[in-house]
Amino acid sequence: MSRYTDRHGATHTLPDAEADAQVRADDRAHVFHSWSAQALIDPVPVAAGAGSTFWDYAGTGYLDFGSQLVNLNLGHQHPDLVAAIQQQAGRLATIQPSIANDVRGELARLIADVAPDGLEKVFFTNGGAEANEYAVRLARQSTGRRKVLSMYRSYHGSTSTAISLTGDPRRWANDVSDTGAVRFFGPYLYRSPFHASTLQEESQRALEHLEQTILLEGPATIAAIIIESVVGTNGVLVPPPGYLQGVRELCDRHGIVYIADEVMVGFGRMGEWFAFQAYGGQPDLITFAKGVNSGYVPLGGVVISDRIAAHFDTTPFAGGLTYSGHPLACAAGVATFEVFARDGILERVRDLGERVVEPTLRSWASRHPSVGEVRGRGLFWAVELVRDRETREPLVPFNASGSDAAPMGAFAAAAKKAGVWPFVHFNRTHIAPPLVITEDELVRGLSAIDEALTVADGFTA
Repeated sequence: MSRYTDRHGATHTLPDAEADAQVRADDRAHVFHSWSAQALIDPVPVAAGAGSTFWDYAGTGYLDFGSQLVNLNLGHQHPDLVAAIQQQAGRLATIQPSIANDVRGELARLIADVAPDGLEKVFFTNGGAEANEYAVRLARQSTGRRKVLSMYRSYHGSTSTAISLTGDPRRWANDVSDTGAVRFFGPYLYRSPFHASTLQEESQRALEHLEQTILLEGPATIAAIIIESVVGTNGVLVPPPGYLQGVRELCDRHGIVYIADEVMVGFGRMGEWFAFQAYGGQPDLITFAKGVNSGYVPLGGVVISDRIAAHFDTTPFAGGLTYSGHPLACAAGVATFEVFARDGILERVRDLGERVVEPTLRSWASRHPSVGEVRGRGLFWAVELVRDRETREPLVPFNASGSDAAPMGAFAAAAKKAGVWPFVHFNRTHIAPPLVITEDELVRGLSAIDEALTVADGFTA
């Protein structure tokens, strides 16, 4: 890209050093960034984006292999989503949630149509963390119980209950503000906490562990179990055969609500509307956000089972948000469904995942000594990097920072130099490009990461 449009509608030529300097100055002086030591970061100013690529003010383009935060499923500046927002803004920019609205109702119907039978109602939120917060409220208010079980390797958001349920180090500095949160170990065969050697053993032993946790915590005290259908940031941990069905059975046996956190993996990321549909085990509540409208306007929500919804037929639900089901966000959501149907998004994700991504990543595992394991489905994969394949020592320590994280930093820098913006977390790089990426772009991006892995190889034993 050689030209971009500024916020006033004026067109400028790239590179634009003056604009770059102004954006950097404003950001450094006035923007307080999340999850960061403010003086130790240097955010890249972005001038424009289109499809699977975004450009900085120097005119450098990057293939977006993380879909920003695994939310930009339909890519940057998708014309259908932009037009839907513009059209909605022109006819009704906003309305409070207690008033019925055509586009909100239509999106709720479309979501219910792709959810399993028996989940017909949708409560809209402004994002994924709120979706999980409100799913927990629905579970607690409908069961009269307090505790909620979640995995150690998980992320459910940074609001109070969501961060309490989160199992990764982002919880540590925030303490535990929800005393009803209880954690357990989920399945992860490559680093099995159950000393399993097969997927079948891992599934069985993980379910036995979960059952023991339920019994020791007291089944009658547990409102819900919340599980990322495929664990996202913490490793793209795909559930082994039978695991989600086993969770469903345990929940049925003990009257516990099963919440499927689909915030990251829903709406096509795994080649299905919802990831659990590929692995079995129907939940009572489904949380979503991100891919429902690619984050063009903040939107999330909870799909609610008929049984739980019926509890609130005559009992008021204690919860609400000023911007719940915002018309601009819902308009982009409706447009998303139209694009998925017209362009066969689910089918192309399955095709690209099976035909292009999986065999390419399997070849990395055979050629690069730094690749310990690859795992995933569709357009969501993790490449776990190690110093030693035999011992499976991670390339960088768990929750590494500073010089300890240097090997992953060197890998990421090599990928960026080759024109790919990677998604890295701890000792993994994730493959999560926009679902609209062309096959040529996908191959080019994978080739760049392949080359960057030679940098990681240099840190192996």
